[in-house]
Amino acid sequence: MNVAAAIVKVLLISEVFPPRAGGSGRWLWELYRRLEGMRVDVVAGEVAGAEAFDRNATLSILRVPLRFSSWGLFNLRGAREYLRAVVRIHRVVRRVRPDVIHCGKALPDGLIALVIKRLYRIPYYCFVHGEELTLAGTSRELGRLTRRVLRESSGVIANSRHSRDILVRDWGVPEAQVTIMHPGVDTTQFTPSPVDAKVRQQLGWADRHVILSVGALQKRKGQDMMIRALPIIRRRFPDVLYAIVGEGWERAYLDALVAENGVGDVVQFRGVPSDAELVQCYQQCDVFALPNRQVGWDFEGFGIVLLEAQACGKPVIAGLSGGTSETLDPSRSGMLVECETPEALADAVCGLFDDPLRGDTMGRHARDWVVRHFDWNVLRLDAERVFTDLAPAARV
Repeated sequence: MNVAAAIVKVLLISEVFPPRAGGSGRWLWELYRRLEGMRVDVVAGEVAGAEAFDRNATLSILRVPLRFSSWGLFNLRGAREYLRAVVRIHRVVRRVRPDVIHCGKALPDGLIALVIKRLYRIPYYCFVHGEELTLAGTSRELGRLTRRVLRESSGVIANSRHSRDILVRDWGVPEAQVTIMHPGVDTTQFTPSPVDAKVRQQLGWADRHVILSVGALQKRKGQDMMIRALPIIRRRFPDVLYAIVGEGWERAYLDALVAENGVGDVVQFRGVPSDAELVQCYQQCDVFALPNRQVGWDFEGFGIVLLEAQACGKPVIAGLSGGTSETLDPSRSGMLVECETPEALADAVCGLFDDPLRGDTMGRHARDWVVRHFDWNVLRLDAERVFTDLAPAARV
C-alpha cells in the first residue's frame, strides 16, 4: 500500500482553542499536535494573540469567526453567524478535502460539521465535555439542535465516564457510540521540585501553609467555599495562605466574600501567571484544591488542573461533583470531599497539614499515577488507535 494513501486527513473544528483560555481547547491543542500518521488541519475561533500563537504552531490553523451571539438558529442574527461560519469552512473543506471532521463540542462546532456532512457526505465525530450538555438541556432549541448533532455524528468522544453516562442516560446516545478519551498532561513540563525558599519568597508565600487553586473564577470551581473554610483552617493553622490563580466574572463576589469572612490577609489573588510561574505555584504549594460542586446546570466535566498538580507531586483535594474523581487515585493521590459546605473541606485541608508525611506520600504516588495514566505519550498512542479504528468509516 502507498504510505501516503494511508494518512488520514482530519479537519478539527473548535471554537475554543489556544491562545483562548479554556481546558477543552488546550486539551485539543496538546493532543492533536502530537498525533502521528495523520494530517490535521484546524479551524479555530478568532481570539486576541492568535496571530503570534499560530505563527509558532506545528499545526495548520485557520481562524474564522466562531463566537456566536447565540448557539441557536431560530433568530436572524444567529442564523447569519452560522451561515458566515459555514461559508468560510466550506472553502477550507474544498481545499484540504478531509476524510473526517472532528468537532470540539456539539454547538456550535458540531452543527457546522452537520451542514458540511450534508454538503459533502464527510462524517464527523464530536467531543463532549459534560457541562455543555446540561446547558443545552436548559433550552428547548439548544436541546433539539444538540440531539440532532449527536444523532447524526458517526461517534462521540467523551472526556470522562461521567460525561458518557450523561450522554447515554439523558441524551439517548447508544453506549457503543461513545468512546472515553481523557485529557492529559505534559509530565516533562509539570514536574516535582524541592521546596525553594527563594521562589516561595518571590511568590509572597515565605514559610506559610499554602493551599493553591487554579481555574476560572466560577462558582462551580469552589473558590468561594474554600474562602468560607479559611476561618476554620486558620484557627488551627494561623499562617495559612490561600493562593488563587485565575480570572473570571466571580471576582467581585469573591472579594466581597473575603471581606465578609475577615480573611483579607489569608487570600492572595494571583491573576493569570506565565507558564513558568504557574509551574512554580504547583511545585511550591503544600496542598492543591479544586473544591468543585454543581451549581445549577454547571459542573466540572474533568479537571485538567488536578492532573497538573499531581504531576508536580502534590496531594490534591477535589469535589465529588462531575468527572473530577477520574483524575485521581482516591485516598492515595488525593481526596474526594463533599464541597457543598466548608466544614468537610476544612477538615481535609487540616488533615493534610497535620500530617506532612502523609501529604508527601500522596504526592509521590500522585506523580506516579499521572505519569502512568495521563502522560501525553500514553494518551497519544490511545488516541491514534481510536482515530485509526474510526478511519475506515471516514473513507466510505
